[in-house]
Amino acid sequence: MCDTMVARPTATANGGLIFAKNSDREANEAQAICAYPAAEHEPGGRLKCTYIDIPQVRQTHAVLLSRPYWMWGAEMGANDQGLVIGNEAVFAKKAPPEEAALLGMDLLRLALERAATADQAVEIIADLLAEHGQGGNCGHTANFEYHNSFLIADGHGRAVVMETMGSEWAVEEVASIRSISNTYTIGSKIDRESAGLRDAIEALGWNRENEPLHLADAIAHRVVGKVSSGQVRWCRTTDLLEQKEGQITAADMMATLRDHGSKAEDDPEWKPDGGLGGTVCAHASWGPLRRAGQTTGSWITEFRDGRPIHWITGTSAPDTGVFKPVFFGPGWGEVTLPDFGPMPTGEFNEDALWWCHEQLHRAVLLDYVPRLNAYVEDRVALEAQFQDEVAKFIIGSASPQDAGILAERCWTAASNAEEKWLEKVKNLPPRRTGRPSALHRRHWNGLNRAAGLSTF
Repeated sequence: MCDTMVARPTATANGGLIFAKNSDREANEAQAICAYPAAEHEPGGRLKCTYIDIPQVRQTHAVLLSRPYWMWGAEMGANDQGLVIGNEAVFAKKAPPEEAALLGMDLLRLALERAATADQAVEIIADLLAEHGQGGNCGHTANFEYHNSFLIADGHGRAVVMETMGSEWAVEEVASIRSISNTYTIGSKIDRESAGLRDAIEALGWNRENEPLHLADAIAHRVVGKVSSGQVRWCRTTDLLEQKEGQITAADMMATLRDHGSKAEDDPEWKPDGGLGGTVCAHASWGPLRRAGQTTGSWITEFRDGRPIHWITGTSAPDTGVFKPVFFGPGWGEVTLPDFGPMPTGEFNEDALWWCHEQLHRAVLLDYVPRLNAYVEDRVALEAQFQDEVAKFIIGSASPQDAGILAERCWTAASNAEEKWLEKVKNLPPRRTGRPSALHRRHWNGLNRAAGLSTF
């Protein structure tokens, strides 16, 4: 379960588009930050995606991705043309295909590799759906199939929402601010659609003669959408964006990706150990709907003077982690990217960035409020320092060489800080009143054993 947002230039403080996403997946499903260069391919070549082979194109763009370690596709990413995309699982009255095809994450990566603009990305995804379809298991340790929606934005300030059901699709142009979640969100404003969309919806019971088409009402599986909390989170992110519309910053998007809802705002002792979900910053727990509900990666892209700056955690639980800058895309040339470390797996590896942070994340869960508060002011100051350095850099020399040096320095500083924060947190004995529930501890102990980490 995920949430993706965009603010077009008229809605932001600096006049540049800002994109953001939380990727929510299983708690031990490590996510990697990966970069792949632009390439030329031989005619007639084949490409192995997660489950199926498809024809390769002659040229592909350089891409920067955040992807679950085991799949070919990605949850979110950007390319060297300034295109950024995030996807969401959505649930229709028509069951998703179980047979192996392209995953939504495969479609996302293929669009980034092959498209330069939001419109081109829509065309490529539409063509791939028509030729290969979508389907197959998207789960890490459990079967999980779904249809997909996409939020697609580019460096020209354009953004679109594309929602799919099987091989059919609809597109809505974004006017100012927009978010998507694990529910269909396009209503009666459909700017483009597949040729067979209305026939497919009619087969679900829509009366073409007497009812104007409202996509979400016509195709959404409301029960699944409700229990996945997609509607609740979509309303929450929309409300948070509306509150800041016209003055939205990357820092505002960071706060939104860390949001735990109004209950957490009203309760100073709130902790993420309940059985139900419903928060943008998601925490896995014992409830059956929460087991695939852990934020495992967070990403923000902001454009300044036409150049993208990506703020990426590379870790789970953004409330416990740090957004760090990466310079990649138009205007940055052959910039050197930070060292993202070795590829993680589903088992603990202290050298892997994602798993290194899990030690801090899971230590905080033992007594959420005081342990997070032990370092949150330092984290706020560190991110503010990064943002200030980037702002000064952009109006200064802003050369690709210096961009690489600055990014590496920030990523190193964040890693060093997290090491110190972990020691500080470990020195705070958990309070009896602050311990998570027994069901929550049992669930996380099982996850820790599976990953080779110490139990609670």
